[in-house]
Amino acid sequence: MTVRIPLLLLIAAGLASGASEYRAGVATVDITPLVPIRLSGYASRTKPSEGKITDLHAKALVIERGKSQKVVIVTTDLIGLPRSITDVVATRVAKTNGLERAQILFNSSHTHTGPYVRGTLPLMFPMTEAEKTVIAQYADRLTDQLVEVIGRAMQDLGPVEISVAHGETKFAINRRQGPSGAVKIGLNPNGPSDFDVPVLRVEGIGPNKTRKLKAILFGYACHNTTHPGDDNLISGDYAGFAQMAIESANPGATALFVILCGADQNPNPRGNVDWARKHGEELATEVGRVLAGKQDKVTGPIKSAFQVVDLDFQSTDRATFEARLNDKLAARVTHAKAMIERIDRGDPIRHYPYPVQAISFGKSFTVVAMGGETLVDYDLRIKKEFAGMNLMVAGYSNDVMAYIPSLRVSKEGGYEVMDSMYYYGMPAPWADSTEERIMATVHKVMARVK
Repeated sequence: MTVRIPLLLLIAAGLASGASEYRAGVATVDITPLVPIRLSGYASRTKPSEGKITDLHAKALVIERGKSQKVVIVTTDLIGLPRSITDVVATRVAKTNGLERAQILFNSSHTHTGPYVRGTLPLMFPMTEAEKTVIAQYADRLTDQLVEVIGRAMQDLGPVEISVAHGETKFAINRRQGPSGAVKIGLNPNGPSDFDVPVLRVEGIGPNKTRKLKAILFGYACHNTTHPGDDNLISGDYAGFAQMAIESANPGATALFVILCGADQNPNPRGNVDWARKHGEELATEVGRVLAGKQDKVTGPIKSAFQVVDLDFQSTDRATFEARLNDKLAARVTHAKAMIERIDRGDPIRHYPYPVQAISFGKSFTVVAMGGETLVDYDLRIKKEFAGMNLMVAGYSNDVMAYIPSLRVSKEGGYEVMDSMYYYGMPAPWADSTEERIMATVHKVMARVK
C-alpha cells in the first residue's frame, strides 16, 4: 500500500531536519545602450551620449519557499521603469512562470547618467525622429532583457540561507532649502533624512553544507545624482560604483541596489565622477561591515500583495494652460501645449493609477515598495506606523511617473511639487488627499502580508 504524505508535512519535516527553508536564484544582464542615446534626468542635455564610464545592468533575485511561495526582485541601473514596460514584462513572466503581479517587484536606481527610457519624463526635451527611433529600439530590447534575466534567475534556484541586518551612512542630505513658498534645491542639514542601509544576505548552501555568498540586496535613500548635468557619459553613478565594489570584494556574489525613499535627498558633496566613486565605495564599505557583523536569520512564509490606488490632481482647465503659452520658461510652454492637446482630443489627465506593493518573509523582514520619486517623509511615516517591524521602504518601484511629495512638502511648494510635473507630463500638483490615500493603501497591502 502506498502512503501519501501531505506536502506541508514534507516541508515541515525537511525544516525540522535542518534542510534549507528557501531556495534562491540570481542573474545579471548588461543593459548598456549599444549606440549613442539621449540620456535622461537633466533637461539641459542637447545631444546623445558620448561614451561610458561604467556599464549598466539589470539584475534579478528570485526567492522561493516550497513550490507555491515565490518572489522576484528586479533592480535596474536606469532613471526609472514606466508601467508600460513593467506591466508587459510581468504579463510575459506570468505566462511562462505562473507568477502573479504581486510576486514581481521592479526597482530603478534613478541614475541621471543612464538612457532615456520610453514612457518616463516624456516632456523632458525635444528629440529628433532618429533619436526617438533609438529610444524605441532600446525600450524593446530592454523589455526582452528583463524577461530574460528573470528567466535565468529562475533557472539558478538552489538552497540558501537568508539573513538581514542594517547599517548607516550619511552622505545623503535633504536638498529642500528655504522658507515655505520659496523652497529651492540646495543643502538642508536640518531637513528630514533616513541614513539606514538595509542589507539582505543570501548565502548558497552547497554539497556537504559548504557555503558561498550568492547575493547581496542593499538599499539607500538618496538621489542617484552625483554626476553633473553636463556629464554626457553613461554611468550607474554612486549606486553603480557601490555594486561594483561589493562584487569585487565578494567574488561570485551578485550585488543588487534598491533605491529607497530618497527623492528629496542628494549626495553631498556632488558634481563629478570622483565623488560618485567615493560615495559608492563608502556605501559598499558599510555593506561589507554589515555582512561581517551579526545578522538576523530570515525565516517564515513568503507573502506578497500589490494594489493600485487612483490619485487625483489639483483642478485645472484649458484656461490654466492657455495662460502659460507665452511663459518665459520653455518647459512650461511645452507642457501647456501638451495638456491643451490632450484636452482637445478628449483625453485630459484627471487621475493616475499608483502602485503599492509589500513582500514579507514571515515576521523576519518586509519590503514596502511604492511608485514614483517618493520623498523621505513616507519612509519615516511607514517606519513609525509599523514600528518594531524589520523594514526596507523603497521608492522608484514598478512605475516612475512623477515625484510623490508628502502633504507637508506639497504645502511648502518647490521643484518636487510643481516644476517637475512639467517634465513628467502631469497636469498639476497632486491633490491634498494623496498622502492619506497612499498610506491607506500601504496599510491594506501590509495587512495582506502579515
